Amino acid sequence: MNRAVQGVILLLLGGAVLRISLTDMYLRYVRDGLRPFLIASGLVLLAVSAATLWPELVHRKAGQPTHRDPEQSRGQDMERSGHRNPEQGQVDPGTGYDRPAQHNHHSHREPVVSWLLLLPVLALLLVAPPALGSDAASRTGSALSTRAASDFPPLPAGDPVVLSVLDYATRAVFGGDRSLGNRRVQLSGFIMRGGDGQIYLARMIMTCCAADARPIKVALMGNLPDRLAMDSWVEVIGRYSPDITEDEINGEAIPFLEVEQIRTIPAPRNQYE
Repeated sequence: MNRAVQGVILLLLGGAVLRISLTDMYLRYVRDGLRPFLIASGLVLLAVSAATLWPELVHRKAGQPTHRDPEQSRGQDMERSGHRNPEQGQVDPGTGYDRPAQHNHHSHREPVVSWLLLLPVLALLLVAPPALGSDAASRTGSALSTRAASDFPPLPAGDPVVLSVLDYATRAVFGGDRSLGNRRVQLSGFIMRGGDGQIYLARMIMTCCAADARPIKVALMGNLPDRLAMDSWVEVIGRYSPDITEDEINGEAIPFLEVEQIRTIPAPRNQYE
């Protein structure tokens, strides 16, 4: 793989990183706050690509070879010094003719595996994977680790109180009635179903990127429609329930929510918490 090809690959990779960074597509891969770093990375890749391609373009325009063949250079150096290149053959003292050269048939081709560098570029340019949903959540235990109960600040004003799934689950498990009381809360997330048929409202949370994303689950009970499509996004209004179940994967606590209203909504811009 010559320098020109390497420069083109860097150009494509940098362009792909900038493309996803300047749109909301980057939210499917990393946290919202990492956007400036992605943009900076894309610009650095483009700068390295330009530094790689510029000498190649200048030499080609001038009609000069961009690289000197080491075998050819060695032969030219030997001819200038009066020595015969052993690969061009030697004079046979018995016949006066040149003996055939002993050619080295070893090739210096680049390994084919180096072309695999194109795969991440094509993936970024051609594939737009959706955010993780019910399939990933059903195979991963809840991220709500058991810990000692903590004091929570009072709920904000409003009826219903708009909370994240993580905030409600944390308050319900560790604060209970002291934290939530009889207030109505409003949550939004996607629908998933457990192995026992239990319906959950879930939201994926990430520390850094989608590779470390884990779900927060809230079990739904009460006024539920007969059919709720998996992965459909819903807005739920309900009240705290003291009931708690265990996650069937890692045994962590999952709180319940007594549902009063539920409606389907479009998927939000950022599907992770």
